Amino acid sequence: MPDRAPQPVDRQLPTEEARDLISLVRELAQREIAPYAAEEEDAGRFPRELFGLLSESGLLGLPYDAEHGGGDQPYEVYLQVLEELAAARLTVGLGVSVHSLACHALATYGTKEQQVEHLPAMLGGGLLGAYCLSEPSSGSDAASLRTRAVRDGDDWVINGTKAWITHGGIADFYTVMARTGGEGSRGITAFLVPGDAEGLSGAAPEKKMGMKGSPTAQVHFDGVRVPDSRRLGEEGQGFAIALSALDSGRLGIAACAIGVAQAALDEAVAYATSRRQFGRPIADFQGLRFMLADMATRIEAGRALYVSAARLRDAGRPFSKQAAMAKLLCTDNAMQVTTDAVQILGGYGYTADFPAERYMREAKVLQIVEGTNQIQRMVIARHLAGPESR
Repeated sequence: MPDRAPQPVDRQLPTEEARDLISLVRELAQREIAPYAAEEEDAGRFPRELFGLLSESGLLGLPYDAEHGGGDQPYEVYLQVLEELAAARLTVGLGVSVHSLACHALATYGTKEQQVEHLPAMLGGGLLGAYCLSEPSSGSDAASLRTRAVRDGDDWVINGTKAWITHGGIADFYTVMARTGGEGSRGITAFLVPGDAEGLSGAAPEKKMGMKGSPTAQVHFDGVRVPDSRRLGEEGQGFAIALSALDSGRLGIAACAIGVAQAALDEAVAYATSRRQFGRPIADFQGLRFMLADMATRIEAGRALYVSAARLRDAGRPFSKQAAMAKLLCTDNAMQVTTDAVQILGGYGYTADFPAERYMREAKVLQIVEGTNQIQRMVIARHLAGPESR
C-alpha cells in the first residue's frame, strides 16, 4: 500500500478556534482511528471505547449549547469535524452524526428541566444515543409508523418495533417516535427512552455490505414504561420534531459522504503517483489525470454545498431544501468518486488489501440512510413546485 499521508484539506473556517479544533480532530483521527479502521471493520467491531474518548474530548456535543455541556460550535464547523472523522472511519463519523441526531429533540424541544436533567450526560458524559423513527413497514413513509405509546396514569407504555437503527441494542438512550393518537403525522409523539428500560431489547445486527463495525438492528419495545416527564415536546408534535432533526441530520450525512470521498481520492492519488507502468507513474497518463481532476471537483462542489447549507442553519434561516440538496449531491458524488478510486487502483482496488473497495461499499449506504436520494429529490421538488397533486 502506498505510504503517503493524506494532505490536509484547505478549509474555510470562521475562527482561529475552529481551525485549531479541526487540526486536533485530524490529529486524533490519524492517530486513534485510521490505523485500526480496516481491521476493525473487517472484524465487525464497534469502537465503543473510542466514543468514550470522543465524549471526554467534547466531540459528541459540538453543535449544542455550552450551558448543558455542548461545544457551542456553529454547524459549519461541526460538519467539517464530522468529515474528518468519516474520512478516517465512516463508522465513527456516522456514529457521531447519529448521536447528535438523537440529542436534537431534547436540545431543541425539551423543557428546561428536561435539558438540565439529561443533556449534560448525553453531550459529554459518555452516553451514546440512537434515533428511532423507521419501522419494518414504514421507511420512506415514516408518518405511517405503528409503534404505539398508550397513556397509563403518569406513564406511557410503548409497544412496537423500530428498524434500521444505528447503535440499536447498544445505545444508552433512544429518541423514539411513537403513535399516541390517530393515523397520520399528527398522531405521533417523541419520547426519550433509557437504553436499559425494562422491555426494550435489540435484535441481532443486520449483516450489511459495508459499515460492518456499526451495529444496525431492530429495536423491540415490549411494554416499555416511561414517565410523562420523558415526553419531548407536545403530544402530536413528534413528526414535526422528527423532520426538524432530519434536516440537520442530512447535513451530517452529506459531510460524512465528503469525508469518505476525500479518503478515496487521497488513496487514488497516492496509488497513481507511486504505481509505475510503461516506465512512468500512471498519474502521468491523461485518462487518469482527468479522472482525478473530476473526483476532486466533485468533492469540492459537495463540500461547498453542505457548508453553505450549514451557514443558513447557523443564521437561523430556512435550510430544508439546501439540506436535501446537500445530502443528494454529496452522497451521489461520493458513490462516483469511490467507484472511480477502485477503477484507478485496477485489480488492487477490488481487493481488501487496499481501502478503496471499503470506501465504495460504505458510500452506497449514504445514498439510502436518513431519506433515500429519491426522497431528497421529492423534498427539493416540493420546495420548487409545491406539493404533488392528488
